[in-house]
Amino acid sequence: MPDEAAFLELLVDFGHELRAAGVPLGSGDVLTYCAAAAALDPSDILDLYWAGRTALITRREQIVLYDAVFRRYFLEEGDGPPDPRRAHIKMVSGVQAALEIAAADPGQECPEEHETKLGLMASDAEIVRNKSFSACTPEELAALRRIMTRVRLTPPRRRTRRKIAARGGQRLDLRRTIRETMRTHGEPAQLLWLRRQLRIRPLILILDVSGSMSDYSRNLLQFAFSAKRASDRVEVFCFGTRLTRITRALERRRPDEAMERAARSVFDWDGGTRIGASIDEFVRKWGRRGMSRGAIVVICSDGLDRGDPAVLESAMEHLARLCHRIVWMNPHKGNDAHFQPTTLGMMVAAPYVDNVLSGHSLRSLEEFAAMLPALR
Repeated sequence: MPDEAAFLELLVDFGHELRAAGVPLGSGDVLTYCAAAAALDPSDILDLYWAGRTALITRREQIVLYDAVFRRYFLEEGDGPPDPRRAHIKMVSGVQAALEIAAADPGQECPEEHETKLGLMASDAEIVRNKSFSACTPEELAALRRIMTRVRLTPPRRRTRRKIAARGGQRLDLRRTIRETMRTHGEPAQLLWLRRQLRIRPLILILDVSGSMSDYSRNLLQFAFSAKRASDRVEVFCFGTRLTRITRALERRRPDEAMERAARSVFDWDGGTRIGASIDEFVRKWGRRGMSRGAIVVICSDGLDRGDPAVLESAMEHLARLCHRIVWMNPHKGNDAHFQPTTLGMMVAAPYVDNVLSGHSLRSLEEFAAMLPALR
């Protein structure tokens, strides 16, 4: 946000406009609105609308006044020069239709018409979810990134050797059972059980950000940001001609700030590709030191490698010995269930890969997130 003070002043003035229109507001309501807008995306006009409607409106009949003032204040251009405080607010496509549906009262219109509007919006969202990132417009990509920030991943877990008390299990806890029996003078009260403790498996994402992956790299990086927010045991690397660790760059609350910091730390973005050398560097510098022990390693690349195939084969062999499972995401796979790799890099790495996914659309990334708990 260019000027936070100016943006807060803009929200306060909007509260004054609502108060002048007849909506009863107090200073605490305006402060709540400012806090809600800061917690969401302040540059998204839909987030501003819902934050204000939630924080400032207390009665159903006030919605009509709120919508009229919101449109006049944020969406309509006056006769004078444009307000520079609104310059950073992004007007997403279809915002007018979205506001009309959000503000509509089902009791004031035909229920079938209301359901038809919502059905069309849901249908459009479903089409965009299944659409390849390379075929999406900039507006559709922006909408997909907003949806992706709400994706929740369930990290895979593994059973450890450590055992903990449980209500039911596969092994009887003889020590605790005998101790409790002695407390009851030799009469067994109940059987006590043990089970193996579950721990989160490490998840390592290695993303190809070379020129051949330019249509997918930013969206995969956005998905990595969502994965990092789901678990502390997520490591993210990027590679083109060399490997770069961006885990700390993604430790930000706002996705745009995290994306910007990650892009600044990767010097070979949209450059060449050396998959073998990058994976070999990961194995030597991080994998052998314990990072990949019992981990699920996800390599997102199209397999176009300009390096030595022998280096890639050796690196993949060592990586397969260190980690629990290797998943390769190739956007060229698409929805082809009988996909066969044609690039040299993919053919060399194929014997060491456990799962081959596409990762070319939001739907494929959601399917990967759904299958994560099963990778035990």
